[in-house]
Amino acid sequence: MPHNTSLSLQQQVVLVTGGARGLGVDICKAFLAQGACVIINYHQSREAAEALAAQSPERGIALQADVRDRQAVQAMLQQAQQTFVKPVTTVVNNALPSFSFNGDARPHADVLTWEHLQQQLEGSVRGALNTVQAALPGMRAAGFGRVINVGTNLFQNPVVPYHDYTAAKAALLSLTRTLSQDLGPAGITVNMVSGGLLRTTDASAATPEAVFDMIAASTPLRRVTTPAEFADAVLFFASPWARAVTGQNLIVDGGLVKG
Repeated sequence: MPHNTSLSLQQQVVLVTGGARGLGVDICKAFLAQGACVIINYHQSREAAEALAAQSPERGIALQADVRDRQAVQAMLQQAQQTFVKPVTTVVNNALPSFSFNGDARPHADVLTWEHLQQQLEGSVRGALNTVQAALPGMRAAGFGRVINVGTNLFQNPVVPYHDYTAAKAALLSLTRTLSQDLGPAGITVNMVSGGLLRTTDASAATPEAVFDMIAASTPLRRVTTPAEFADAVLFFASPWARAVTGQNLIVDGGLVKG
């Protein structure tokens, strides 16, 4: 099938992993507002996911799956295809393994364990591999696909000891770039959107207010980026406006970090 480089947001079926909490909620709302069909994936937050889906009953569906579980992810996509009668075209890998953005509570180099790293790698990298592989047959059949991975500006600015989280996201950035090369001929783009601290998500709820103020003062915009603003950048990569963009990492943090 020839590639379809201009599938509108309204025509897309979008999977948002970890879509019931934090940043995921804003990403789901952004796609729903544009008329897309959205799978609100959740691990444990069933009530929140179903409440969000109920706001757009014809286009939103809450489906449970642990993204680390390959079979569960495949079953989720099969159920989504039965519901919407068309394949998933767009995957947003947003799910975050249990993590609190509180630098004081994170393990420093002397106590960091491989288990810390493995937990984050399993969620970020294994999860993304599972979702992309489950969606690939449908994307290839449609001649169109969009994969958007959520990264971090800590690659460029590792000011807090989030060793495990940052290492996993860096591995996901590498996977983003290699997948973009591999899948480009099939009309599938793969990009990353990297934020800094967002005001406010479940994960950043433990962040002291003074840290938010310090970050705001350091940005050209003099404020901390919101989840809704971050979600807008995710929409861009899924939209026809980004049809010639792949393998990229866009930093959305109010200008704090320069690419």
